[in-house]
Amino acid sequence: MPKDYYKILGVDKKASKEEIKKAFHKLAHAHHPDKNNGDDKKFKEVNEAYQVLSDDKKRASYDQFGSADGPQGFGGGGFGGQGGFGGFDFRNGQGGMEFDMGDLGEIFGDFFGGGRTKSKSRKGRDVHTEIYLSFEEAVFGVEKKINLNKQSICSVCGGTGAKVGTKMDNCKTCNGQGQIREIRRSILGNFESVKTCETCFGSGKVPTQKCSECRGAGVVKKNEEITIKIPSGINNGETLRVRDQGEAIQGASAGDLYIKMNVKNHTVFTREDANLLMDLKIKLTDSLLGFNYNLKTLDGHNIEVKIPEGINNGEMLRVRGKGVPVGGGRGDIIIKIHVDIPKKLSRKTKEIIEELKKEGL
Repeated sequence: MPKDYYKILGVDKKASKEEIKKAFHKLAHAHHPDKNNGDDKKFKEVNEAYQVLSDDKKRASYDQFGSADGPQGFGGGGFGGQGGFGGFDFRNGQGGMEFDMGDLGEIFGDFFGGGRTKSKSRKGRDVHTEIYLSFEEAVFGVEKKINLNKQSICSVCGGTGAKVGTKMDNCKTCNGQGQIREIRRSILGNFESVKTCETCFGSGKVPTQKCSECRGAGVVKKNEEITIKIPSGINNGETLRVRDQGEAIQGASAGDLYIKMNVKNHTVFTREDANLLMDLKIKLTDSLLGFNYNLKTLDGHNIEVKIPEGINNGEMLRVRGKGVPVGGGRGDIIIKIHVDIPKKLSRKTKEIIEELKKEGL
């Protein structure tokens, strides 16, 4: 019976891509194997579900053919009574969905001549982490150093897995090809699949003597400090993807690093897209007579803002070009005016106001 990817991520079948993404990041963080209470099996299951539901084409195929309760699902009796295409495996070795509707068309197109499945490139595991930024760092961008404990290329052998100074021989398992071809039989015909050789990890070569540091694996788990450039204008909760900074794997490219941003609040400003918003509380007399307000911008500059005479409570003033840097320019600072109406008045003040009232003010 197929897995219910919506249930795995804990989302509704009508969930938006953003809801699916948020659910994935929450569960991936909770089950990450590098955590003390991490669960590698659940982490892989969550990742598998996300890879399908985050892709519009794969999600449409899954909803139409692979849902747990669909009448034509892979496990619901459609296309044969044994659940699917006579036992044909639609998943790759990593647990992710390999096929989409385009692949299905290729299968039927090659039905009578014998099909061939594509070989998928190997890749290291993705790494998920999170960092905290000040409000200013998120607005203007910053470089951050991050310490990660992950599988990295062995510094002794350079990832070859061989003892320094020793030779590399052709792999006997794949005869130096790096790949192994297999014929798979199904009710649709014979299919030739290609998979990476698990002995040489696709390189076609094996060391005559293994590296003593990584024992031939080419990678070791270690702490590694990397410098990440955070772009200006990044939002709280946003995830930054850094390619090839995930876990390394011998004979293939490294996975990616996903960094969730946690932005701290500011004491004065809040953010709305490229604009910075602030509240300014002024006295009643200042609203009537106007005054010059000294504003300290987020980047530390002092500018004079003229508060005009007769400004009303709730009115907005705009300071252009002092907001969030975006697209080569900057947003604005928007000041919302709050007039402080006194609750108690002295006798003298009341007399003055009475005189103003007589003048029609």
